[in-house]
Amino acid sequence: MKIILTHEVSGLGTAGDVVDVKDGYARNYLVPRGLAIRWTKGGEKDVEQIRRGRRIREIATIEQANEIKAKLEGLRVELATRAGEAGRLFGSVTPADIASAIKSAGGPDVDKRRIELGTPVKTLGAHQVSVRLHPEVSAKVGVEVVAA
Repeated sequence: MKIILTHEVSGLGTAGDVVDVKDGYARNYLVPRGLAIRWTKGGEKDVEQIRRGRRIREIATIEQANEIKAKLEGLRVELATRAGEAGRLFGSVTPADIASAIKSAGGPDVDKRRIELGTPVKTLGAHQVSVRLHPEVSAKVGVEVVAA
């Protein structure tokens, strides 16, 4: 099935790309989550609009990405969440939680889809999170999870 990506999907492409995927992957995952739309001749006109929006939002140069990386790596991000007595969280910390914690700590606005968690954060303490800023630049952010 031919689809137009509306958001970046790891291993598949970026917003505005027209790709071929298996029917079930598109029908059951990409389209319901709003990550893609079905390709049509009329939808082809939307591709340029999606690409224009992507160019506005994305970090254009490696220099810009390195500046933002320096800001992020210099931040002290603290995230307060509910936890049990043994230090285990009720649930886990999501990329959206981390993005809002970075913003509230005085850092730049980071898209939650660019935050990569190696393993789910389910305990209190210090954790390392990777933020993809550019295809060639990623920043390591230290997140301190504390009990609320």
